[in-house]
Parts: sequence; structure tokens; C-alpha cells
Amino acid sequence: MQQVKLKQFHANSPTQQPLRRPAPQPTAHQRQGVLGILAVGSEESGMSELAQELRRHGYRVENAVTGAKALQVHQNADLVLLDLDLPDLDGLEVCRSIRAACSTPVIAVTARESELDRVLVLQAGADDCMTKPYGFRELMARMEAVMRRTQPQWPLEQVIEHGPLRIDVNSREIRLDGRLIEVTRKEFDLLHLLASWPETVIPRQQLTAQVWGDSMPLRGRTIDTHVSSLRNKLGSSSWIVTVRGVGFRLGSN
Repeated sequence: MQQVKLKQFHANSPTQQPLRRPAPQPTAHQRQGVLGILAVGSEESGMSELAQELRRHGYRVENAVTGAKALQVHQNADLVLLDLDLPDLDGLEVCRSIRAACSTPVIAVTARESELDRVLVLQAGADDCMTKPYGFRELMARMEAVMRRTQPQWPLEQVIEHGPLRIDVNSREIRLDGRLIEVTRKEFDLLHLLASWPETVIPRQQLTAQVWGDSMPLRGRTIDTHVSSLRNKLGSSSWIVTVRGVGFRLGSN
């Protein structure tokens, strides 16, 4: 088995430097509007079954059964689920190496229950830590929370004209064929975000993060309600296109 040498990590070393996130770069999955997950763990850890469940929920998932494999492919992921009990490498060292190389969010999974173990995981660069056993719904909630905190904001235009649709940020006005459309603050922000990236499917997680921040519950149909209201006010459902299992994009009429 090929050995991968990693720098020894001493939690109490006085010379240890604080972890720094390199500037985030969009992955191919983000550009396509699909969140890519790297599930790292042996067959015994249950990561294969977890990956299948994540795929059923619309995620694109790659498996890595060893730490060495994870270090080779983690750059392609938007989020890493890392079981620390690996057959070849120390899971803490793998976590630290991923963090040193990129800003990809990491959720570590461990069977160790002590406070010290969880502290060491977070010091190694993990964004969150879960103790086994855990529920799938809790994992989904933690994934969404981590992505809200770590995903970069999408840049937005100040004035957008898309056919007969005109959106002006300075006046906070939406006009269709010159007619003023009365919308709420969140409806404006939602439509403005979609119109700023008219050819892109924007994932639900990103819409939640940028329009609602941490004020929106993880469950519910808040986004769908606002989309439905906007469609009614714009007079056509074709203005906002639903991409099932992923998110929404701007359409046309």
C-alpha cells in the first residue's frame, strides 16, 4: 500500500500556526448547480450506505475508502464528510492536510465521545464534528448549516434588464414592460439573485444562505412560497424555472 507522509500534528505545540483558509474557488459541481460531496471512510464505517442516501436526495457523491485517496480527490468536492477511523492514515492528519490545501468545508465523524477528542477535531480544521451514531436528518441539517457559513456570496448586478423585465437595486423596483411590480423585500432579493445569474441553476442551499441567511428554518417551503408569489405577480410561471432536486433558475416569458 502506498504510504502518504504527512506532517506530524501536535495539539499543544507552541509553534503551531493558526489554520488559514485559502481563497475559495468554484467547483464544477457549483457551476452546474449540483453540490458535490466526498464521503471518506471504510466500508465498515457505513459511508457507502450514507453516499447512496445522499444521492437519493440530489447530491453528487464520490467515495474514498482511504485517507490517501481522499487527499488525491478532495479538490473536486464542495463538502467533505470525513470518518476519522481510516485504515491507512490518521484522520486528524487527513483533516489538517485538506484544510491546509483548500477551503472546502469538512464535517468530521468520530466514535470518540470525549470533549478533548472533539476539540482536537475542530483544531485540526473541521467545520463541524458529529459523534456516531447519528441520524441522517441531523447530518443533512449540519451540512446545510456549514454550507451557509462557508459558501462565498454570489456577486450581483445593480441594474438588470432581461427582456421586458427590469430590476433596479438602487430604487428596489421591479418593472415588467414598464409596469411597476409590487414585491416584498425577500421576493425582490430572490428575483434579483436569480436574474444576476440567468443561465445558472442556483441551489436551494445558496438561495437560503444569501437571501435569508441564518434566519430561515432548515425545513419548510419558504422558498417555494416566495417563488409561487413572484410567478403570480409576474403573470407567468415561466419566469422562474424549477430544477427538481437542485434549485431554481431565471426563465423568460
